[in-house]
Amino acid sequence: MKLETIFKHNQQWVQEKLSIDNEYFENLAKGQQPEILYIGCSDSRVTAEEMMGVSLGQVFVYRNIANMVSSLDLSAMSVINYAVNHLGVKHIVVCGHYYCGGVKAAMQAQDLGILNPWLRNIRDVYRLHKEELNAIEDEDERYNQLIRLNVREQCVNVLKTAEVQVAYRKNALQVHGWVFDIRTGQIIDLELDLDKILGGIMEIYALS
Repeated sequence: MKLETIFKHNQQWVQEKLSIDNEYFENLAKGQQPEILYIGCSDSRVTAEEMMGVSLGQVFVYRNIANMVSSLDLSAMSVINYAVNHLGVKHIVVCGHYYCGGVKAAMQAQDLGILNPWLRNIRDVYRLHKEELNAIEDEDERYNQLIRLNVREQCVNVLKTAEVQVAYRKNALQVHGWVFDIRTGQIIDLELDLDKILGGIMEIYALS
């Protein structure tokens, strides 16, 4: 795709929006009040707004390789803090996707340079669920299960943060784990029972 084409598409998009509402962009400029923080993968095939069918201003989005939530990632921590404390989001969604290159790379014993520290976080998820994953004989299903388990662990990481704990205890916030199936275009809710998952570990992570 030529970059010039992008600017042409942008002008067409602007005109389409203005033809429906001539104050569309003026209203956008007044501020944002999204109810959802979406944490997803940077994969070019997985764009939050398009697959969710939402408009600009409705979702606060953070994306990185394999939808990770690391306490050492100041960008992720800042996004969560801003979304919860300043935007007042009511939902945080961690969305993985099938055919995730980051998860696939983490399953292989290769030296990938600067990616190694990042992929180690996914390998840690594998370590936590090693028995379950190694019991799956089909490699594709093991891959898919690691994708799902990674979403689960990143939801737990979200709930470890102080601002989320405060909002969660007040029932002002819900955390959700999703997987996007690229082959079908469908979003799958993993329906995680986070209270049950957290029951055995929050004595370690809970803040007063």
